[in-house]
Amino acid sequence: MSQTLFDLHKAKLDAALNALRTRDYYSAYAESPSPRKYGETADKDGQAAFKAHLNGSFMLDMPGITGEAGSEASPYGFDLGIKYPTVDIDILLPAMNEARKVWRDIGVEARTGICLEILKRINQRSFEIGYAVMHTSGQGFMMAFQAGGPHAQDRGLEAVAYGYDAMTHSPATATWTKPQGKHDPLVMKKTFTVAGRGVALVIGCSTFPTWNTYPGLFASLVTGNPVVVKPHPAGILPAAISVRIAQEVLSEQGLPPHIVSMVIDADPAQPCTKELAQRDEVKLIDFTGNTPFGDWLEHNCHQAQVYTEKAGVNTIIIDSTDNFKGMIQNLSFTLSLYSGQMCTTPQDIFIPAEGIETDQGHKSFDEVAEALSTGITRFLSDPERAGMVLGCIQADVTDKRVDSARELGEQIGTVVRESDRPENPWFKEGRMRSPLLIAVDADKEDAYMEELFGPISFLVRTDSTAHSIELAHKAVKNHGAITMGCYSTSDAVLEQIEEAALDSGVALSINLTAGVYVNQSAAFSDFHATGCNPAANASLSDLAYVANRFRIIQSRKHA
Repeated sequence: MSQTLFDLHKAKLDAALNALRTRDYYSAYAESPSPRKYGETADKDGQAAFKAHLNGSFMLDMPGITGEAGSEASPYGFDLGIKYPTVDIDILLPAMNEARKVWRDIGVEARTGICLEILKRINQRSFEIGYAVMHTSGQGFMMAFQAGGPHAQDRGLEAVAYGYDAMTHSPATATWTKPQGKHDPLVMKKTFTVAGRGVALVIGCSTFPTWNTYPGLFASLVTGNPVVVKPHPAGILPAAISVRIAQEVLSEQGLPPHIVSMVIDADPAQPCTKELAQRDEVKLIDFTGNTPFGDWLEHNCHQAQVYTEKAGVNTIIIDSTDNFKGMIQNLSFTLSLYSGQMCTTPQDIFIPAEGIETDQGHKSFDEVAEALSTGITRFLSDPERAGMVLGCIQADVTDKRVDSARELGEQIGTVVRESDRPENPWFKEGRMRSPLLIAVDADKEDAYMEELFGPISFLVRTDSTAHSIELAHKAVKNHGAITMGCYSTSDAVLEQIEEAALDSGVALSINLTAGVYVNQSAAFSDFHATGCNPAANASLSDLAYVANRFRIIQSRKHA
């Protein structure tokens, strides 16, 4: 039956493999929440399915269940009231490790087919998951649907395709023949079996509970490793729905459903993540989150291969532009999207003190700063647009950080734009903030050379473009970054910036003025993070991301 799933989804797998090699646009799952794509009642049904989870118990099939817990609250102003099973990991992890044998033995194609079927069913529930992402992360619905649904699913498929490609690089069997001169040749029959390394742990984040979970989940699962998902306490529901779907597919295939499981904190004040991460059964760890905990995982979980995406300082270098209006519009959207709560959002914007040359003539530093402030305010002037684009602040600590940053800005520079609190048209209790802009001199490195997560950006007054490049390079090398952007009409300057990006190991976006933004990352084409700077030790996704998740075990005998 599993083979049938592989045959059923092989066309999609082949298309994904082709996209990985061409790096052209490809999306396996429709990003538009259109009734033509998902059905006339898909939105209504998705809302109903989400609401049906509220104030109830969420069931999963796992050995060692001990009780239930959960305390999620929507950033839009209400408690979810959902309770999830808690488990005894002394029972669950050995059972998962034992299930690794049957998961290994069904083979590469069967595992791949099952993963593709899981993704298909996740896609069919994109609206339900979209509302779950919205009300745990605080994203606006459109972003929650796209980033939490089809875009996350594309990243999952990308990992499956890379995993399949890596696992089939060597044949499953071979006949080895060695000539022996006048004697009969030596002939051996050899078998090569792909074996997972052990139980895989995926530690989720609160802001992107599916987009940052699916790559590690599917990369480990397809390569033969049972996966336990440890969601952030504030973002359990999207992960729980995904785990339940995986368990349903596994059960239908006659496999232990707990090959994919979920562990939550019985008490959020006493998180179990460290204990879980250091278990001997756990051989793979994927983590997205803050730098201190990412560093702890890397330094203390020696039994596991650890993949981390941590904090960084993303930068923009402005030298000159031939489309000043387009640049301001592009940056206004970029800084507003999800209130800056993206690992790709720019924080430091480097601008020469003497200003820049544009198609509208020379613009001083203050004129550029004012144009950006005005551009953001105009863009967010429509309450419904602001509600959809900004979403809500996921965590109270982020909300407080904006206030602290404003106080800092008054002390060391100038607050160019206040972070106000718009009212969400649909959720009056929503925790909303607009972007805060602070102008500072370049010597205030203590302020801007560390990540201040949230809608906080510094406009850094530099001595020259060369100085801007130097500081951006330093930020990436010392503190890490997922993205770097730049604006210049000079080929010579662009070459210098590109060299700085290459040397520091960060993805670069050049002169974006239209419908593509520096904080967007397209599956099958864009590599998310590089693994070459302190912000991440891996890239989503490339062959290196999947190839170390399995080993090839051989057996041989005389023919």
